[in-house]
Amino acid sequence: MPVKFKRLLLASSILAFLILQGCQDNTKTQSPQNTVLVSYQSVISHTAGELKSFLAGTGTSLTSLLTNDVTVYTITYKTLYRGQEVKASGLVALPKSDAPVGMVSFQHGTIASHAEAPSMIPLGSTEFTLYAGLASAGFIAVVPDYIGFGSSSNVIHPYYVQEATATVIVDMLRAAKELATTLKTDFNGKLFLAGYSQGGYATMAAHKYIEQNGLTDFSLIASFPASGGYDVKGMQEYFFGLTTYSEPFYLAYVAVAYKSYYSNWTQGLSDFFNEPYASTIPGLLDGTKSSSEIDAGLTTSISALVKADLRTNIDSDPKYKYIVDAFRINSLTDWKPAVRMYMYHGDADITVPYNNSVVTLQKLIANGTPTSIVTLTALPGANHSTGVLPYLQSFIPIMVSLK
Repeated sequence: MPVKFKRLLLASSILAFLILQGCQDNTKTQSPQNTVLVSYQSVISHTAGELKSFLAGTGTSLTSLLTNDVTVYTITYKTLYRGQEVKASGLVALPKSDAPVGMVSFQHGTIASHAEAPSMIPLGSTEFTLYAGLASAGFIAVVPDYIGFGSSSNVIHPYYVQEATATVIVDMLRAAKELATTLKTDFNGKLFLAGYSQGGYATMAAHKYIEQNGLTDFSLIASFPASGGYDVKGMQEYFFGLTTYSEPFYLAYVAVAYKSYYSNWTQGLSDFFNEPYASTIPGLLDGTKSSSEIDAGLTTSISALVKADLRTNIDSDPKYKYIVDAFRINSLTDWKPAVRMYMYHGDADITVPYNNSVVTLQKLIANGTPTSIVTLTALPGANHSTGVLPYLQSFIPIMVSLK
């Protein structure tokens, strides 16, 4: 359910990726022989040396991982949303390498405004530079916007909807492979998935989808989901057990997303939320406001925000069964991964509670997953914001060692 990214990576060694210098190329190209990729556009290039020179003063061990020059592209591609073909978008960063390279798809955390989509953020932003840095480490770096952002911004984002989350990622992987082939980047077939916050949920959803449905010409090596609300029903129970929650935006986001995605969610928002919030939520979630602006228009009091009957009777009253069913369908606790999955979570996180990852791990093991396949690394003392850096510092070297 909720997963706040805090705009991923605030002052840290990853700030070393902050300087993106290079030339712009606004040429758009379409390749009719591709089946998924629709168009691509080069937006910036930079050298590994430029990145290394900035990293040198940070004291981070990640400096040694930057070995390739990089060109970053925005792309559009075909995917299905509720059975209809739509055009999705995102970023792909290609390393300049004579050797075959792997691919990593990095899933971003919760965003609310269209301006926050990866394909729309400033070229010099910390996030954008992180994505380029992943490619410099020797990977085709893939960053989906998700449905509801970028070229599909006319659609309401299916927040924490498992199927819609996984398919838009998988189709972008196919599109990135087609781009690599078109531009003569040799992909070795090895695939990695990573992401923090909502991106952690998206990473696990894509991992599950690939294991259960296959992905031709890709070999999933490992995934690194971090700080996601994988047990969606557990997240609802966590929220309803609180007196106050500092980021109520998440509750509104899920309700609006599920009402848009599921045809049986016909009830008005006034069945879920008290006034004046039921009436103001659609205007707050119009794609122009940040999460903090949306929070400011709501209340941190759970009892003031959420209807008392829903809070009290959600699990006992049959009229709420459709809500419970949707939360359970979208929980990622009903499968048994066979490919290595490294979970991470800050043990002081109260935005997405650490216990959600603990329970998810326990359920996966109870399903028969060996402890050699799935592990959970606690990030000591880290909350939802401060857990980002230690997560990056841990998973990136592991991923590089497996490439």
